[in-house]
Amino acid sequence: MESYQYINEKNLDRFYEIIAAKTRNGFVITEQNEKLPYVVLSKEKKNINHTFHLFLSVFTFGIWLIVWIYLILKFSRKKDILVAVDEDGNLFEDKCISI
Repeated sequence: MESYQYINEKNLDRFYEIIAAKTRNGFVITEQNEKLPYVVLSKEKKNINHTFHLFLSVFTFGIWLIVWIYLILKFSRKKDILVAVDEDGNLFEDKCISI
């Protein structure tokens, strides 16, 4: 049984454009395979100054809590994503489960 890959130059160029855009946004390549092609990108979590946000929440009578909760949910986890081209030549991006 033979496997055929239908990866054309247009999809491969788009694949590298997506990787370049993600690395400009702060992602780092943790795993890469040129043969398949796929790349696993990772972005570390950001530290949040909770003392500062507590002060702002008290100063604004709790209104700043909305921003603080948003920042906690958005930046407090490590992000891993997979960018790949499948056998049919379709580009896809998927979130990886990180421990």
